[in-house]
Amino acid sequence: MSKLNSVIGLLIIVIFFSGCQTVKEKTDKIVEKENEKLSKFLGKSATELQMELGKPDEDFTNAKGNFELVYNSKKYLVPCERRFEINPEKIVIGFVSNGCF
Repeated sequence: MSKLNSVIGLLIIVIFFSGCQTVKEKTDKIVEKENEKLSKFLGKSATELQMELGKPDEDFTNAKGNFELVYNSKKYLVPCERRFEINPEKIVIGFVSNGCF
C-alpha cells in the first residue's frame, strides 16, 4: 500500500510540473507573438504608429528627452499596457508591453 501511495504521489507531482511547463511554453509563445507584432513599428514614424493603433491614452516626455506614447486596454479583466518610445525625429525607437496577450 505504501508503494502504491508513493507511485501515485510521484505521478501527481510529474503531472503537475509538466502542466506548469506547458503553461510556461504557451506564455512564452504569446509574448513572442506580441513582440513580433510590436517590433514591426520600430523604425517607423509615430504617425504610422498612431494610424494603426489610434490615439494613445497617455503621452509624455521621458527622462531621456524622448516622447512616449502609452496605450492601455483590458482583456479578460487583465490590464495591458503598451509603451512606445519616440525619438526627436518622431521615429519609434523602442517599446515595452506589460500584461498583453
